[in-house]
Amino acid sequence: MLDNVMRQFNNAADIIDLNKNIRKILEVTNNEFVVHFPVRMDNGEVEIFTGYRVQHNNALGPYKGGLRYHPTVDIDAARALAMWMTWKTSLAGLPYGGAKGGIQLDPTKYSQDELQRITRRFTYALGDNIGPELDIPAPDVNTNPQTMAWILDTYMSTKSPNERSKNLHVVTGKPIGAGGSEGRDRATGYGVFLTIKFWAEHKNISLKGKKFIVQGFGNVGYWASHFLHEEGALLTAVQDAYGSIYNESGIHPEQLLDYVKANKGSILGFSGGNPVDNADFFGLDCDICIPAALGNQITVKNAPQIKASLIAEGANGPTDVKAEEILLKNGVDIIPDILCNSGGVIGSYFEWLQNRNGEIWQLDEVLEKLEKKMRESFSKVMQKTKTEKIDARTAAFVIAIERLEEAYVQRGIFP
Repeated sequence: MLDNVMRQFNNAADIIDLNKNIRKILEVTNNEFVVHFPVRMDNGEVEIFTGYRVQHNNALGPYKGGLRYHPTVDIDAARALAMWMTWKTSLAGLPYGGAKGGIQLDPTKYSQDELQRITRRFTYALGDNIGPELDIPAPDVNTNPQTMAWILDTYMSTKSPNERSKNLHVVTGKPIGAGGSEGRDRATGYGVFLTIKFWAEHKNISLKGKKFIVQGFGNVGYWASHFLHEEGALLTAVQDAYGSIYNESGIHPEQLLDYVKANKGSILGFSGGNPVDNADFFGLDCDICIPAALGNQITVKNAPQIKASLIAEGANGPTDVKAEEILLKNGVDIIPDILCNSGGVIGSYFEWLQNRNGEIWQLDEVLEKLEKKMRESFSKVMQKTKTEKIDARTAAFVIAIERLEEAYVQRGIFP
């Protein structure tokens, strides 16, 4: 994953002939925290966990990025994801830098009470290395509004009573009752849908009747499916950690969601779809493919089988560099992750702003602002692909890096 992001960065940096001193700064992370902390389990035994928080760059504003709970979490993954967040926030025109982190664990192996104690202990271990004007975590893979509420409460309990009200925006993606924003739950998936809609408008085609497949039926995969379904598109296949299902006539996103909730998070056994081999998933007949799970899912092995004319990257880094070369050669369009899934961080920014200003926005207002922001980003990327004759990912990186370069040129470098 780190190799991927560095190749993408170097490719764009070469194209714009990035100032070599600024390049040195952007190639490395500012801060890296690795914390080992003990937590008592329900059976009375103590387990030691390892947590990470990597802060890549804050030239444009406070560090911003998710926390994930997954066995693949390590320092290199956190570095790569933190860098992607820097480019993502810069491309979106937000006053943020990039960070990422998490805990190396499989959350399905722990009770809700254990996850609460793990989360609170991790927050305590991070201490003042996060903060509402310093580094603002958000939900990511296997974390959710409840996780954010535990972080908020733990962080606030370390502050004096008169400081607590000033710290509501230490995390975003909170439950509504704990200072969360309307629409934040669907912001990433809605953003994925919007970029697909903009792409269809750009190509002058209708989404009605278009077949799409989704890898990952978590928050992002579900909401993207929900909005595409409303637009008249047909969800024909879904893959999750448990397996893959296919139905040529279409899978109803709401019915699948209800089944998943009742079936411990798994899509397997859903009557509205037939099981298919995981290895065949990306080769299924469709118009749009949405990888919305983990990184490095589209590789040189499966890229040649892809029949979709569009890949919309709901996940971070789902397509490896070599696979992308194959896809572009085959005429497949790719909406890159730093554009496609940026609805989440834009929604987080809106939540952060509301907390900071003591405001509460209505859902339609949030979604309207989100659409406007994402349309701006999409138009800039399309314009750059045209003027520079480059692919969409390179264009997105070029725009993001140019904004950072401008900040460093104007501010200078201390001392």
